[in-house]
Amino acid sequence: MATLSQSWLSALACSLTLAVSGIATGAQSVKAFTFVNSLSIPGNATDLAPAPAGNSVNTNRLGGFGSDLYYDRANNVFYGLVDRGPGGGTIPYNTRVEKFTVDIDFNSGSISNFKLLSTILLTDQNGKNFDGYDPLLLNGAASVLGRSLDPEGFAVAPNGNFYVSDEYGPSVKEFTPAGKLVREFETPANILPKDAQGNPVFSGGSSVTVATGRQANRGYEGLAITPDGSKLIAVLQDPLTQEGTPNGRSSRNVRLVVFDAATGKSTAQYVYPLETVAEINERIPGTKDDFATTAQGRNIGVSSIVALNDHEFIVLERDNRGIGVDDPTGKNPVGSKRTFKIDITGATDVSNISLTGSNNAIAGVKPVGKSLYFDIQALLAAAGQTIPEKLEGFAVGPKLANGSYSVLVATDNDFSVTQNAAGLQSDVCTNGANVALDAPCPAGSSLLPSYLYAFTATAAELGNYVAPTSNAAVPEPTTMTGMALAGLGSLWLKRRKKSR
Repeated sequence: MATLSQSWLSALACSLTLAVSGIATGAQSVKAFTFVNSLSIPGNATDLAPAPAGNSVNTNRLGGFGSDLYYDRANNVFYGLVDRGPGGGTIPYNTRVEKFTVDIDFNSGSISNFKLLSTILLTDQNGKNFDGYDPLLLNGAASVLGRSLDPEGFAVAPNGNFYVSDEYGPSVKEFTPAGKLVREFETPANILPKDAQGNPVFSGGSSVTVATGRQANRGYEGLAITPDGSKLIAVLQDPLTQEGTPNGRSSRNVRLVVFDAATGKSTAQYVYPLETVAEINERIPGTKDDFATTAQGRNIGVSSIVALNDHEFIVLERDNRGIGVDDPTGKNPVGSKRTFKIDITGATDVSNISLTGSNNAIAGVKPVGKSLYFDIQALLAAAGQTIPEKLEGFAVGPKLANGSYSVLVATDNDFSVTQNAAGLQSDVCTNGANVALDAPCPAGSSLLPSYLYAFTATAAELGNYVAPTSNAAVPEPTTMTGMALAGLGSLWLKRRKKSR
């Protein structure tokens, strides 16, 4: 793993304006899927959620916001979706969305000056916060979903409302721009997690067993909206528990679930075939670090989906290797961080078809068309960049001066928090040390940062790309506006003017 040389551009100014580290560009010209540069957001940065003084990991540490990424071109802002918080669902955490800007050079596509605009807390219709706490811990019963939420997919509706998909349910929910729940979509019966007796099992904890439906912690990992806003496509991270031989952990067949945005009901399901572990293992030197066959539908999975038009999509697929809380120094060889273009045209609707019995092709079932789009890992490695474990956010950004598009990829740093088998949480430092939550890292090390990677893609490479329907102007959520204005003043670093 290449070692990065990083230079901080500016100091962290409270929690409103964040310094980022500039990393050398990998290319000077704009051409098809060119890596341009990246930003590193410090792991100890804070967001704008109400919190006691200082940086407290489960209240206001800025982390996990690369779980999904969405560019709102009508308002020229980005939304970073935060997942269930630190500790893998074992620490109470108010789930949220981070609204931010980055300056994009309209000639080169390079990014700079990450600036957090607001932190939007997600609440139910009574104003109670959704919580990343596991359902078993929050509600005292694995069969009760309640306000437990593990957000992983994000899109903005034409009217400015937010669509959020989660892993616990798995569910799709609609929120106002201020974060208040509007409605919940209907989860298809075959996707719902159930135990051997047919009871719901929403918990992702190791003490419960899922017999059918989504695998534990492998729910709706990505969410896309068609350009006209009429359909949502939620993609599971991995195959259903029961679908495969002997189960979903060995299968390649992941389900895409199509929803009608108006009714909130599912209209179709399609098969997305994961890249095989055999293909991935061929890219890993030697054999001792190869993935086992039972890793096919568990350690290889989907992280994000973005619509190109009403039938073609970009899917980000990855393994569970790379720099992260489980491997902070990057010792394990990475096998896959790739994007694929898929086409649902002509694919078989498998809403009422079982995929049990095969880990590969299913007789009579046509999966989505799939072809390699671009290899993120290869481009980052060629530029000497850090390759994190969780590349999870993907967004097509603004159009550049020469007609190309900016493309951003974001990481989920898991808040730089891990936990042991007994459930004890600790902070993870870049040198591999584990320390008590909110305690300082050893000298010369720090918490794991979050990354934003900038690429460019020609209009031809994007193909039949159709920009989403213009969104309504999204106002600042009232719960955050006062806080943002109070800290504004001289604390914000001036954004560099865009070259147009």
